[in-house]
Amino acid sequence: MRAVWRRVALAILFSLALGFGLAHATGMAAQNTPTMIRRDGVNLTLPQERRAEAIGNHLRCLVCQNETVENSQAGLAKQFRGIIRRRVVRGESNQHIIAFMVHRYGIFVLLKPPLIPLTMLLWGSPILALLIGLGVLVLARRRREKPVASLDPAEQARLKELLQ
Repeated sequence: MRAVWRRVALAILFSLALGFGLAHATGMAAQNTPTMIRRDGVNLTLPQERRAEAIGNHLRCLVCQNETVENSQAGLAKQFRGIIRRRVVRGESNQHIIAFMVHRYGIFVLLKPPLIPLTMLLWGSPILALLIGLGVLVLARRRREKPVASLDPAEQARLKELLQ
């Protein structure tokens, strides 16, 4: 009976030690989590960094064209990220930051520009390219050489005479 109580006591002590060890390790991990990070030369908190990333994901890298500012490795994209992060740290709203970027770099800095007269060519370019391609195809078919008419009997006789 004493051996059973001893095992129970050891199991409880082991469980308590393991629990305290995990609690201590978790507390240490929480203490080591940074509250400030430095990205693109700007110190920000984690929520500010998330906001800056969200804004950068709505803007196009003008060098790469089909990449967001956040995903691009181009020097211009890095400058854009710095501008965005400095303005986020200043406390400007997302709309104000995006409006500043559009004012400074043009409507085409938006990854999904709105449908306005200025961007209609951008939105319509796939259809325009398809129509131009079909037009070239039609013109190419029309300009093909027509088959040569066959020789009449007099021309065939003359050709036969020349070949012999």
